[in-house]
Amino acid sequence: MTTLQERIAGERRRLRSVRQKLSAAVEQTARGNADWAPFYTAVGDYMEAAMERLHAQDVKMGDMIRAKVEQVDAKVQQALDELDERLAGNQQRLDELLKARDALREQGAAAVGQFEAAAKEFTDFIVRNMGHHGGTTDLAGKLFKPADWEFMAGVSDEAMAHEVKLYEKVETATPADLELKEES
Repeated sequence: MTTLQERIAGERRRLRSVRQKLSAAVEQTARGNADWAPFYTAVGDYMEAAMERLHAQDVKMGDMIRAKVEQVDAKVQQALDELDERLAGNQQRLDELLKARDALREQGAAAVGQFEAAAKEFTDFIVRNMGHHGGTTDLAGKLFKPADWEFMAGVSDEAMAHEVKLYEKVETATPADLELKEES
């Protein structure tokens, strides 16, 4: 059986892989290739599930920090405000990505350009703003016990299996002509 950390690390690796593929795809663009529509739809489905879980985790983290911190001073408030801003910005861009995914389902390849534009905004925001942030991560590291991390993660066998299934759909639908680049 894998540990919670191993399960979360696997989930984060898969999310990074999908995000990297999406970043490469919107840089390259489908160039009129209708075969990319199923890939983009699969990526949209994956991102919807993955971001829902990550959003819930980050909201829990903020709530738990607020409940556990002895005093909400200016530094703590700044870290929490930045978390809230990142979450709101990510959710706004995710909503646009999902609208574009739904347009792909309805219109097929005719909506590829709309999806690519929304996906570019989404991936650019993630690269610029998401991931490790010292303020809230440092606070959580000081305040949380192992049980808190497990509660915050909210990892269930069902959720993990769903995420893996969606990831496999992305892998299967990845266009053969997608040019992937190494990222740091």
